[in-house]
Amino acid sequence: MNAVLQAQGLGRKYGRRWALRECTIDLPAGHVVGLVGPNGAGKTTLLKLASGQLEPTAGTITVLGGRPAGGPPQLARVGFVAQDTPVYAGLSVADHLRLGERLNLRWDAAMARDRIATLGLDPAQRAGRLSGGQRAQLALTLGLAKRPELLLLDEPVASLDPLARREFLQGLMEATAEHEFSVVLSSHLVSDLERVCDFLIVLVDSRVRIAGEVDRLLATHYRLTGARRDPDRLPADQHVVCARHTARQSTYVVRTDGPIHDPAWTVTRLGLEDLVLAYMDQDTVDRRAALEVRR
Repeated sequence: MNAVLQAQGLGRKYGRRWALRECTIDLPAGHVVGLVGPNGAGKTTLLKLASGQLEPTAGTITVLGGRPAGGPPQLARVGFVAQDTPVYAGLSVADHLRLGERLNLRWDAAMARDRIATLGLDPAQRAGRLSGGQRAQLALTLGLAKRPELLLLDEPVASLDPLARREFLQGLMEATAEHEFSVVLSSHLVSDLERVCDFLIVLVDSRVRIAGEVDRLLATHYRLTGARRDPDRLPADQHVVCARHTARQSTYVVRTDGPIHDPAWTVTRLGLEDLVLAYMDQDTVDRRAALEVRR
């Protein structure tokens, strides 16, 4: 199995609005994938399609070589933790573990008990009385004890304080290193993704803007700053991601496989956050251009 998730022309529509469209991706196994984009970009829709909670309006998607949620064996191979880290407020921590054992074919009861003990959670404590960070850790424990081959996480740390986020992500990294499963982690907090992800997907305006291994993406993107220059004067192998201009200066973010020799440019590398923001900024520039055309 070389790919954990493959989508071709994937789309999901609600009424006349596309929540996700023209999505074509191929996620190799063994990666922690960061799925990033602004609110409403389609991150949750993609994860729900991958987990079988939604059916596509267009295109196709396969997960671990099969149809999402295509029967109990397929369901057992995929874990999903939703954005609000759902747990049952009236059930105790121990009740959640017993429920997980009854519902999951591959449940690892010993791992679940050990993890709860390591976290210092009281098995008798009702979930409704846990802190936000503790509820998130309980939800992650349920996802991990399922022993999935692919774990889908939909902004699980969005509402947590910085310490709880760090503890959650640390636990996730320890689990992936020990059990060697694949992860797709959705977030709009790029600093968190930078710590843990080695593969990146940027979704903007319901479309995939860029996808690939983080090291490769960072090695092929540059910021160019210099005297004002029109984009059609750039070499053909320098694809403009976004551009900003003043009366005398141009700043471009470009993607290229080759070196940049032009001494007129000040050339700098991008960090992961810079890269993500460049593709979001591309959408803003495109929208402005479309408005200008309409006028």
